[in-house]
Amino acid sequence: MNAMLIDAGGRLAKTVVPDPVRREGEVLIEVHAAAVNRADLMQCDGNYPPPPGWPEWPGLEVAGVVLETPDSSRFRPGDRVCALLGGGGYAEKIAVPEGMVLPAPDGLSMEEAAAVPEVFATSYLNFVIEAGMKAGDTVFVQAGASGLGIAAIQLAKCAGCQVVTTVGTPEKAAFVRALGADVVVNHRTDDLGAALDANPPDIVLDCVGGSEFGALFTKMAMRGRWIQIAALGGARSEISLDTVFRKNLRLIGSTLRSRTNEMKREVLRSLEREYWPKFASGAIRPVIFRVLPLEEAAGAHGILRRRENIGKVVLRVR
Repeated sequence: MNAMLIDAGGRLAKTVVPDPVRREGEVLIEVHAAAVNRADLMQCDGNYPPPPGWPEWPGLEVAGVVLETPDSSRFRPGDRVCALLGGGGYAEKIAVPEGMVLPAPDGLSMEEAAAVPEVFATSYLNFVIEAGMKAGDTVFVQAGASGLGIAAIQLAKCAGCQVVTTVGTPEKAAFVRALGADVVVNHRTDDLGAALDANPPDIVLDCVGGSEFGALFTKMAMRGRWIQIAALGGARSEISLDTVFRKNLRLIGSTLRSRTNEMKREVLRSLEREYWPKFASGAIRPVIFRVLPLEEAAGAHGILRRRENIGKVVLRVR
């Protein structure tokens, strides 16, 4: 089969590799679409290797058709599915532990279904399991027009929360307002600190970090939970510790990729049970910015690196 491997220079190259062999408890999927995530870029840069046992090429979420299943599986050959992966999605086939496979939500195309597992599972894990999100909370989401930001805003609004988010252009600001964001901050022109002073968040989902993190962290509401999932803006900052203990604030480091398969299975099952009907009704939906063929994966990465996208970039495999 064909897969997009990373060469010694960090470039993606279409390469013929052996077909995966399904192991006990795994589902073999013919991949039709694979969504692109910033973790894939980090892997190409040599900073985010896949967990042991997963293919060496990138790709954290796919959609496709079942080819083979375990005898006791709830899936059958021919079923339309999507799946969360530890890696290996940029290929024509993938073998996945059954617990990380979900039925493709009704009404979604393969490209849309491929854009669901990683970002919606990440949002659910951090908002619901880590932070205990409830109606009435104020939620702050960095990078609201990204694939993850769009998923996070929709889940928070479905839960009855007020959403504060950041963007980098007026076009993205208009988009996230239409999506339901209540307070939109252009990080290039607006004062984010003032916005958080006026709307102290109970929960923060942050992929940026950077030198401003410490000052922003202390602007949370009492017993606020700040969840750090990446540090795209830098990994060092200073925090005023007296504010941390006076407000009883919590800093939670979190990644989905490093969780056990059992934990991922529980997240995905809960996500399916609570939100698949909302996908089917159109109440929530992934947003696709662009679809490119598999062999143009490098171009897809370029779109994310230049921050051009509003929503997900997806690779069409077949």
